[in-house]
Parts: sequence; C-alpha cells; structure tokens
Amino acid sequence: MVSDQDDRLEEDGRPPPGSPILEALLENERNRRYLGERLDAAGDRVDTDLLGDIVRHGPVLEVLLEEPLDRREIEARLDVSRATSHRYTQWLDEQGFVEKVDGRFQLTWRGTVIAEEVLRFEANVRTAHRMTPLLDAVCADHRDFVLEPFVDATITVAEPDDPYKPIERFIALVGESDSFRGFNTTHMAPLVLGEFHQQVFEETDTEIVYLPHIVEKLFETYPERARESIDRGHLALRTRDELPYGLALFDERVGIGGYDETTGLMQVFVDTDAPIAWEWGERVYASVRADSRPLDATPDLSR
Repeated sequence: MVSDQDDRLEEDGRPPPGSPILEALLENERNRRYLGERLDAAGDRVDTDLLGDIVRHGPVLEVLLEEPLDRREIEARLDVSRATSHRYTQWLDEQGFVEKVDGRFQLTWRGTVIAEEVLRFEANVRTAHRMTPLLDAVCADHRDFVLEPFVDATITVAEPDDPYKPIERFIALVGESDSFRGFNTTHMAPLVLGEFHQQVFEETDTEIVYLPHIVEKLFETYPERARESIDRGHLALRTRDELPYGLALFDERVGIGGYDETTGLMQVFVDTDAPIAWEWGERVYASVRADSRPLDATPDLSR
C-alpha cells in the first residue's frame, strides 16, 4: 500500500526544515550566485596568489588535519624532501595556520577551517567533473541541486555500445526496493520495458509525479494494468506542469536521471546511499509533490 506522504509536509504544504547540515548546504547553494557581490561589498578580497598558495599547500594541510606531526613525519607522509617540508611549515607558520607544540606542527583553529575548506573545494571540483554528463542535462535554472551530497555517488553514463546502461542501473535499484517515489520529465523507463512496469504495477509500492501528457501515454499503453494498480492502492500517480529532471527515492538510495531532449532516453543516472543526499532528495520530492495534483484531481487523466 502506497503510504500517505502528506505527513511529511508542514501546514502550508511545504517540506519541513531539514537537518542543520542540509539547511546549510541549501543556503550556500542559494547564495552562491551572490557571493562575488557580497565579497565586493565587504571589501578586502583575498589575493588570488594567496588562494593558489593555499590550494598548493592542501596536502600538508590535510595530513595535519588528521594529527599534529613533526617535520620528519611530514616528509614521510608526503614523500617530500627536508627542504620542501621546511618550506611548507614556514609558509603555514607565516600565515598563522600552524603552531608548534611539543616539537610537532599543529593546525590552529584558523588553519583547521582552511584545511577543511580546501578539502571541500577539491571534493566539489572532483564531483563536478564526474557529474558533468548530469549537470549538462539538468535544467540550468534549477538552483535546489547541490553537489556535495553526491561526492561518492555511482555515476552510470550511456555509451555508444551500451545506450541503456543508465536505465538498467535504475531498473535494478527499483527491483531491490520495496517502495519507490519519484518525479520525471518523461517515462521513468521506456514503455516497451515490461519488466519495469510489472515491478511498478505489481511489486513495488510506487508514487510518481509525471507531466500530464506522460500519464496519458502510460494509460494508453497499459490501460487496465495501470488502473488496477491504482485501484488496489499499489500505485499513486500525480501530475505537475513542469519538472526539472528525474528524481528517484528508493528504500536506501536516491538517484537523479538526466535525459536526451531529442530521443527522451536516459543519458546518465547518478545514485548514492549517502544519508545527506537521501535527505536532500526527500526534501526536493516533498516540495515538488506539494505543487502537484493527484490523478483524481485531473479528470481527463483519471478516467
């Protein structure tokens, strides 16, 4: 039986606040386009040479983030010469990033913050590179998408000799899940793939938000099976006039699909079991669902 999602919403129909970590990520994402203006207004922007130096010292900052080290230990960890380790520690000391305690270099509070931000920057750059196929497919104006929760995601991309690789990954995850919720700009899987629709109609408790014309096509292809599944309470369909991309919430994973605008085929599917990503997916889904209509509120589609 498809569970009622309305208990996840506030009285105004919007999703409740997430964890402090998620809220901070979302706030940073909303503000990112204005960061340059805010920095200009504050004045005294960081010199680009200093920014470059900070990134270049990322490896030593990272090892010191783990624990205080003496110079020989730094040399061993980073496989660098004595002269290089001396240059590293001297620069860090000049910047106020380290202090020497009992013969070991220890990050100051400022140094710790800088080290963490350098790692976060590296992770986001790496994630952006890995997720380029998805970022190219996702609506450019959609600002609720955040990179950080997907740093260790599984990324499946269509290839010339295996164009259905992303959809096969998606269907496999549906098969492993007892429940499935999501929204999509097109069919979750091509209508000719009976395996997926059997799973949706008969096995997995499902709720999907589709564009109206996609629901129409689904009923044209599977009129009896779709209606029977809905009547049993096994499948719930909702409609919304606009959707940004494809989102899938499984029992323990969240996935995002990007589609080719010409063929409608899934070009990339990104999924992860990171709790913060699943929480983000829950929030986005609740927001989209709150602005959607149940099928019985759309007379032309619910016949």
